[in-house]
Amino acid sequence: MKFSFRPTEGAFYELFTRAAQNLVRGTELLNELALPGVEVQSVSERLTEVEHDSDQITHDLYKKINSTFITPFDREDIYRLGSLLDDVMDHLEAVGNLLYLYGLTKLPSLPREMHELVNVLDQQAKLTAEAMPRLKSMKDLEDYWIECNRLENDGDQAYRMLLVRLFSGEYDALTVLKMKEVADELEAACDAFEHVANTVETIAVKES
Repeated sequence: MKFSFRPTEGAFYELFTRAAQNLVRGTELLNELALPGVEVQSVSERLTEVEHDSDQITHDLYKKINSTFITPFDREDIYRLGSLLDDVMDHLEAVGNLLYLYGLTKLPSLPREMHELVNVLDQQAKLTAEAMPRLKSMKDLEDYWIECNRLENDGDQAYRMLLVRLFSGEYDALTVLKMKEVADELEAACDAFEHVANTVETIAVKES
């Protein structure tokens, strides 16, 4: 039987889980942008509220690290995982804000590839939210990081096809510049989800 001298401090896992649940809320809000007649300003404002909540969760996590003598796993890994979860939320908020501020939702329709990227993010968010509670036992996590990395590849493909669409001449130059910035944030969010998964894999390997 394997013994561990590390505590099973539940607060850390609860904070990770709450942060990941916010990412699901974030991608669900982005999916609303595909609905007809959606109030884009409302979506953007709600994304900002979720992002502020995520910032508070990250702040609480850092306070918890600094006030805990022995952490469930390496402090550096706890910091990194918390920071990376927050990074994902920052990118999701940026997507909603840019779409609203640039007035891109006034176009007849957003490119199909943009919605495909949001769909990939939604799948990554749900996977991440399901995985975070399993950190406590460090079991059944391998499928999570493998699937999250596979989805990141799907996101890369959708991003490349989106660029092809943007530079096809279908849109005027100013619209292309605006949508390229949104596309970059979507792709960065996909990458950030992969970084979370890779960090979870590193933690699991260390603790096995």
